[in-house]
Formats: sequence, structure tokens, C-alpha cells
Amino acid sequence: MISLVNSPEYAQHQTGSHPENQDRLDAIMNYLQKEGELENIDLIQPIPAQEEDLLRVHSPEHLNHLKVFTENGGGYLDFDTYASPQSYEIGKLAAGGAINAAELVFNQYDFSYSLARPPGHHATHDKAMGFCLINNLAVALKYMQEKYGLGKFLIVDFDAHYGNGTAEIFYHDPQVLYISIHQDPHTIFPGKGFVEETGAGEGEGFNLNIPVPPGSGTSDYIYLLERILEPVCRKFKADFYFLDVGFDGHMEDPLSRLQLDDDFYPWIACYMQKLTSEMVLILEGGYSLDAMARSNLKMLKVLKDKSTHEEEWRPPELLVRDENKNTLKNIQETFSPFFTF
Repeated sequence: MISLVNSPEYAQHQTGSHPENQDRLDAIMNYLQKEGELENIDLIQPIPAQEEDLLRVHSPEHLNHLKVFTENGGGYLDFDTYASPQSYEIGKLAAGGAINAAELVFNQYDFSYSLARPPGHHATHDKAMGFCLINNLAVALKYMQEKYGLGKFLIVDFDAHYGNGTAEIFYHDPQVLYISIHQDPHTIFPGKGFVEETGAGEGEGFNLNIPVPPGSGTSDYIYLLERILEPVCRKFKADFYFLDVGFDGHMEDPLSRLQLDDDFYPWIACYMQKLTSEMVLILEGGYSLDAMARSNLKMLKVLKDKSTHEEEWRPPELLVRDENKNTLKNIQETFSPFFTF
């Protein structure tokens, strides 16, 4: 079974003409409605996260700053991260939506998708950045650790941008394996996410970055992910899986220079089902409304049907850039003490 956690209240995080605006969620929901897909998906209203949930991830100073800033009218927190008067409360709702999705998968559903905003994976322990106020996925993960005592968590993040906030929060934690495929940080925000950033202390080897150059497309992603995900996931043996979904790697998206097509999204949904029968999806980026709508529909259909036939979405021949073949070799060498590919 599959559920979708969403609320019209997310529109109260008012960002005007900012790329991260309510049109993103409306485009997805309206398209799913138009195509008749919402009839086959259970819609769940999110419940706001509590302060104690947020404090497992964020500093009291960060949360207090967000609260006071929004109560005083909001504005730009930095050069590209905007908060309106209701944004702190809606941020708690988005974090709560991630918790709700995680509990739904733990207790009942095979898949649950938190379709929320503001997004979260750039928000660090003590800072809002990259359109993100609160790290929704990290809040949900820490909640599941605390409430259910789950041991190992695996996160696969395919947003075009490295989820630096999520990575930093769990950088020293050997119980959380974070895998991110993203545009080369030399060429895009946040300027982090290189292969050499492998984790630290007890967490060394549990932060696996797959940077790809601009122009990389579906063939490049499939080539890399087929060779990395299965052996790493099989060895790590996670108790709980998160898929951090971003649609800004699509060829139509204005905020990256990647070339993914619509078929990548059902492919990754199929492929992940070979690794786990239960999974929480958390929405991050994606700023082409048409591309987001189409790609979400295809991805959700695959999950609803529990399809594992990824060859249906796989190009007949993988045309792979030499840079990405070299990146794979670099990853294999760097992670040889931890995993065998």
C-alpha cells in the first residue's frame, strides 16, 4: 500500500516568485488528480512536529531565531532562503509530515511520500540555508530512532544538490548511511559533496558521495547507481530506508545543468524496490512544474504497482561519460576499506 502525506496549509509558507513556492506542490497534486491517480493513493494530513522532535536535530538557538524572525514578519534569512510570517509553524508541519510518513511505513504502509514544503536537506544543526528551514528527513529519522529504537538507517538522495545539512547531521554516525548522487559541487550550490567527504570518526565510510559533471543524464545515473547501491545496501543491512527525492536534476529544470529525463524517476523507484520492500520518500527540490508533475506520476505509479521491472525504464544502451567512469573508480578506491563494489 502507498500513502501520500500532504496539506493545503503548506501554502502558508509564502515565498512569492521565489523558485521554491506553492506552485510546485499544486502542480504535482493537480496532475495526479487529473490523471486519476489520487483515487488509488491514501491521502494523509500531516501533524506538526513537536519542539522536542526538532531539538533532537537542531540547536535551540536556531529554532528560536527562526521563530522570532518569522514572528517579526520574516524576509530573507540569507541570499536565497526566504521565510514568511507563518513559515516557522509550516516548517514544523513539514517536519511532522516526514515523521507521519515514517510512522505510516513502520506501522502499515509499504511506501509513504511526504509531499511537503519548505524542503529540508540543506538545513544544518544550527542554520537555515538553500531554501530549507528545518531538516525534515533528519527530524523523522531521529524520531524513529528515539521512539522505536531502530538501529540502522539508509538514505538515498538524488536531488541535484548535495544534501549538506543531512550529511553534516549524521557525519559521525555509523548507524546512518547517507548516499547522495548530485551535480559536481565545483559547479553548483552548496560547494560540498566530494567523494573524499566520507564521514568522520565512527561515521567514517558512511557518507558516500557520487558527484557527476554537468550534462550527465539518465544513462550516467543508472551506470553509477547499479554498481554502487546494491552491494553497499546489502552489506549495510539497514532497518529503515529513506529516499530523498529531488526533481531538479531533470533536463527541464532551471536550477541545475543535469540531463535526467522522465524515465529516471520510475527507474529509481523500481530499483530501490529490489533493495527494500518498504520506504519513506521525502520531497526536496524540483523547479520545473511540468517535469515535476510528469515524473512524480511515473514514480508513484511504479510504487503503487510494486513494479521491479526497471528494464522498462532503462535505456537499451547506456551512454556513459568517461568522467563518470573515472568517478566510479575513485569511489571504489576511496571506499575499499568499507565496501566492495
